[in-house]
Amino acid sequence: MEHWTEFEAPIRLGVFAGLLALFSALEFIIPAKERVKPRLRRWETNLGLLVSSSVLVRILLPLAATAFAFDMQARGLGLFNWLNLPVWLEVVLAIFLLDFAVWFQHVIMHFTPPLWAFHKVHHVEEDLDASTGIRFHPGEMLFSFGFKLVAIGLIGAPALAVFLFEVILNAASLFEHASIRIPKPIDSALRKVIVTPDMHRVHHSVYEDETNSNFGFCLSAWDRLFKTYRAQPRDGHADMKLGLNERPSGGTTGFIWALFVPFRKNQAARTQSGSSDA
Repeated sequence: MEHWTEFEAPIRLGVFAGLLALFSALEFIIPAKERVKPRLRRWETNLGLLVSSSVLVRILLPLAATAFAFDMQARGLGLFNWLNLPVWLEVVLAIFLLDFAVWFQHVIMHFTPPLWAFHKVHHVEEDLDASTGIRFHPGEMLFSFGFKLVAIGLIGAPALAVFLFEVILNAASLFEHASIRIPKPIDSALRKVIVTPDMHRVHHSVYEDETNSNFGFCLSAWDRLFKTYRAQPRDGHADMKLGLNERPSGGTTGFIWALFVPFRKNQAARTQSGSSDA
């Protein structure tokens, strides 16, 4: 195994913690939107979901993604293990293909009712901040990790590509959920390549047609290519409402409540498309 694998965990943890702290600080300095509810309770819930998801995945799927990639390489399985491409090209192409796989999985989560039941834990919040980037139900995380392993196996992704993609994906998730104000010219330039906070915020709108847009995590190209891109929310970023109108019953937003969201009845129907496109 490559020597860099010894540092995989500390690198991933260091990048995650550093960016979470950075984006959280920027949310106080250049906030994009006024908060509806206090930050502390939201962070308690989101961190609780992260820990519980990590424990569940580690117990049920103990093989790390990079270790799985090494195993596929040793067995000679997967697309890139059959081709004779330069390593650097395999790494670049694998990162692109893995990003597409995550985009496709995200679409599946929205349009498959049993999976949406778990994914709506991520969408039910009425505020967004960097910690929303780790707010995923353990059931969703288990499905996502299994889906990712299948993608890695089919692609035959090099272990280095898997490691780099995991770091990029975590960083992108924190960035795009951060409630930070980016000047429009900079945002417009960035979103030609990557998903920006303004672009992803549309995806968290209460309007169902806006929720079912902008599925990308890293690259914005997939939404543009498959016609799921929406530039702006119809109500504008300052006035748009976040969350779901099909709010699960229970009357709270704590960690235990979030764990049972997939099994709760909804209090109202989702808001359909509004009067005009943005």
